[in-house]
Amino acid sequence: MTSGAPEASRRTAAFMRGWSLEATLPHAVEIEALKGTFAPDACIYLSAIPAEPVSRIIEAAAFVRRAGFEPVPHIAARNYPDRTALADVLGQMQRGAGMQRVLVIAGDRDRSAGPFVDALSVIESGLLQANGVREIGIGGYPEGHPRIPTDQLERAFAAKLAAARRAGLRVHAVTQFSFDAEAVLAWLRKLRADGFDGPVRIGIAGPASITTLLKYAQRCGVRATARGMMRSAGVALQALGRATPDDIVAEIAEGLAAENLGDVKPHLYSFGGVAATAKWAKGAESVSAAT
Repeated sequence: MTSGAPEASRRTAAFMRGWSLEATLPHAVEIEALKGTFAPDACIYLSAIPAEPVSRIIEAAAFVRRAGFEPVPHIAARNYPDRTALADVLGQMQRGAGMQRVLVIAGDRDRSAGPFVDALSVIESGLLQANGVREIGIGGYPEGHPRIPTDQLERAFAAKLAAARRAGLRVHAVTQFSFDAEAVLAWLRKLRADGFDGPVRIGIAGPASITTLLKYAQRCGVRATARGMMRSAGVALQALGRATPDDIVAEIAEGLAAENLGDVKPHLYSFGGVAATAKWAKGAESVSAAT
C-alpha cells in the first residue's frame, strides 16, 4: 500500500458516510434485512414505476418507516390524472409512513395522465406542503439528458428551486447515476457557481453485472460502453463480470477533498439488488474507515 493510500481511504470514508439507497418497490423482507447495515433514519428512495399500481409505493414507504428508516418516495408528476389523485396518495403516505421528504420528477410517461406535466407543476400545486412534505429532492444530470438540452435543464432546475423556496420547502439535489467522475465534479462546480448551496446526492450505480449496468445506462441516457467500463469507466471489475463502483467513489472523494463543493454524499442505485448494494456500501465504508 502506498503512503497516500491511508489518506485516500479516509477521504473515501468521509464521502461514503451518510450514503442513501434507491430501490424499486422493495418488499418488507428486503427492508428488514437492512437493519444493522443501514444507519437508523437513513434515507431509502422509492422509485415510481408507471406500470405498477401506486398502492405498491405507498406500501413500500410504510415498510421503510416501520423498519426505522426514512422513506423518500418518488412523485412522478405525469402519473397522476388529477389533483385529487395526487392529494390522496400524498395523504396516504403521510398517514401510513410519516412521509416528510419526496423526490419530485416528471416521470417516464411521454404524455401526462393529467394536469401535472412536470415536477415544477407539482411543486407549485401546494399539495406537497399541505400533506406533510417538508423537503423535496429535485433531479440533476451530470452527463446531460438524452432528450433535453443542457441550458433547458439548468433553467428548469432554477425554476423548481425558486418555486420550492416560495413554498417554504427545503431542497436537495439527487443526480442520475454516472460512470464519469470528472463529469460529476464539473457539474457540481457549475451547480455551486450558479448559487445552489444545498445538499447534493450523487447517483452511483451499485454492484451489478456489466450487462445490467449497460441496460440501465441505455434506458437512462447515461453514456457507457462495455469496453469503456472494463477499461475504467468508474467501476472495478470483479469475478464473474460483476462490477462495483470503487473507482468512481474514490475519484469523486478525491475531487471533493481538493475543493470545497459543500454537502455531497453518494446515492446508490440498487440495480444488482438492495442487499448486495447495501453490503457493498457498508463494506466500503468500514474498510475505508478502518484504514
